[in-house]
Amino acid sequence: MSVPPRYRAKSRVDVSGEESRAKAVAVATELFALTGFKGTSVAAVAARTGLSQSGLLHHFPSKAALLTAVLEERDRQDGDFLAGSGGPPLGWAAFDALTALVARNSARPHLVGLFVRLAAEATEPGHPAHTWVQRHYSGLRRWLTDAVRTGQEQGEIAAAAPVDSVVRTTIAVIDGLQQQWLLQPDEVSMTAEFEEFTRTLRARWAG
Repeated sequence: MSVPPRYRAKSRVDVSGEESRAKAVAVATELFALTGFKGTSVAAVAARTGLSQSGLLHHFPSKAALLTAVLEERDRQDGDFLAGSGGPPLGWAAFDALTALVARNSARPHLVGLFVRLAAEATEPGHPAHTWVQRHYSGLRRWLTDAVRTGQEQGEIAAAAPVDSVVRTTIAVIDGLQQQWLLQPDEVSMTAEFEEFTRTLRARWAG
């Protein structure tokens, strides 16, 4: 799950240029989702991309740099979807946007798998995605905190709503649903479950 552009860390790797770079990022996304960072080799990405290993390393000097590009491309796509044509949605609109993103991700299991697998692996401080995961959750918390507080200021969310608890519970629900859905896609509907969660949230804390 990602965040609107305003809350996203600036990209360090430009993957919007050459076609080979974009293809490498797409291939690496699939492989990292299937086998994780440790189980994916640069040689495997290069072979499926149609590049030599040295050719791939010309664009991405290390496997860690390739992983960074994959994660930032995922953030860019999801962040742009959340923001739409305007600024980041705030108030209850932020939760509507998250519901739409959950529905969108239901058709993209490889991206959900990528995040779930790497987020678990990257709890280790030495993992190349460790800093990214920390920034990801920090940005998500900042956005949802702004969303709830703006909703309170505008009167659509109750002033008594516990901001930190609402934010952390929302993130926990999203993460938990993603993992359960990957394990039992025929039994768990991420979209329906998250919609039910937001309905309960609104019923409890509507202004």
